[in-house]
Amino acid sequence: MIPQYWKAFVNDNALEYREIEIPEDVDLTGAGAEIEILDEEGIRQETEDLYSGIAVSKDGFVPVGSCQIGTGDPYFIYQNDGPKGPLYRIYHDMVGEDGYEREEATDIVLPDYTEILNYIITGS
Repeated sequence: MIPQYWKAFVNDNALEYREIEIPEDVDLTGAGAEIEILDEEGIRQETEDLYSGIAVSKDGFVPVGSCQIGTGDPYFIYQNDGPKGPLYRIYHDMVGEDGYEREEATDIVLPDYTEILNYIITGS
């Protein structure tokens, strides 16, 4: 379920539960983001118990972060992108039991998820 390259990235950089703040001018959507990196249990819960994760995981998306601003939009990597692929925001209100329209429900936040290392909130 969780790609080995993501596990290694999180472990090598001690990212579990770390908070990331991506400025609006860096976020490709222009919205900015405050993200907490999920641990394996959080990934499992989003994948098996919550929407968007239930619907989009079937297509290869892996939840990696939760929104700390309050929008409820989780953050994902896409397994088929491989190491250093984009970080995606998937709009939870556009995903449900009936599925989702990928073009409308997903946006790329960063072109390379490893860029989150530049935006770790000190002390988190």
